[in-house]
Amino acid sequence: MRIGLTFNLRKSYEPQASDPPDRYVEFDSEETIEAIRATLECLGHDVALIGDVKSLLSFLPTSEPGMVFNIAEGMEGRSREAQIPAILEAFCIPYTFSDPLTLALSLHKGMTKVVIKSEGIPTPDFYLVEEIAEVNGNLPFPLFVKPAYEGTAKGVDTRCLVKDVDSLHREVSRLLSLYCQPVLVERYLPGEEYTVGILGTGRNARVLGMMQVIVRDKNQGNIYTQIAKEECEDRVAYIPGEMTPVEIRQQIETISLKAYQILGCRDAGRVDIRCDEFGNPYFLEINPLAGLHPTHSDLCIIANQVGMSYTELIEAILASAVNRYSSRDMMHCTPTLNQGKI
Repeated sequence: MRIGLTFNLRKSYEPQASDPPDRYVEFDSEETIEAIRATLECLGHDVALIGDVKSLLSFLPTSEPGMVFNIAEGMEGRSREAQIPAILEAFCIPYTFSDPLTLALSLHKGMTKVVIKSEGIPTPDFYLVEEIAEVNGNLPFPLFVKPAYEGTAKGVDTRCLVKDVDSLHREVSRLLSLYCQPVLVERYLPGEEYTVGILGTGRNARVLGMMQVIVRDKNQGNIYTQIAKEECEDRVAYIPGEMTPVEIRQQIETISLKAYQILGCRDAGRVDIRCDEFGNPYFLEINPLAGLHPTHSDLCIIANQVGMSYTELIEAILASAVNRYSSRDMMHCTPTLNQGKI
């Protein structure tokens, strides 16, 4: 099968003076792109490296792939991850991972938590702040603040844990100014943190595995910060899920799978969980477009811990997507790309 690979390559973008310093950290490295390309080719596919959304628009009039393996984070706005999937759907081109609705919803942490809470899944109490006057005292300290629609822990560092009114106002103001988007204010959970890998779609979705995330670098304050993620080999310990007591592991996996299914995630993804002071697990956020660096990304680390190779992981993601389209997703779609123009 001819597969197009869509992505945002980190080295292709240079932050402007007014940008946050971590603006492009969620974009992929050359190592990741090469690993996916090589694996797909090893599986017998012909791979075309497409790139970002603008490159896709240039690519489509002259070539029509049988499938797009999409890991592009997108550019600009709270629906940026939905850009490429929306274009592909408009032209009836199959692609991996979640659809525009799920990607747009899941990137916005506040909206995601509203849906999750409505379904009875435990998540820390929260509110959104669009301007500093909206900061209130409705939640008890300590609190945690972060940009409402960023990934890869962008904007998350030790300052995000606030313990009094002054620091709350200061940090919310800083994040509003730096990221130009609402800030999520939520109850801080002091317990263990976990991340859960999930494969499949709908009723066929299953928990691949989970691991506890322990930040070894004491300077990070037991917070899985952007720096800790970026330098995880030196700053973080990942404890396989089998080391977690069975009862708590079952609770975490049940919460994660339910959240994944309710939000409509497809093919693969990750759910982040953190426990309160009593050991009760809560949903934090979901990543329906999980990183795929073979040794650095959480989903790949989980796969390795449960005995699944990188090739098997990529093959499982692709197989899930193929199965979706062979069953019903494209039943009423009439491709138009063979007309040679957009």
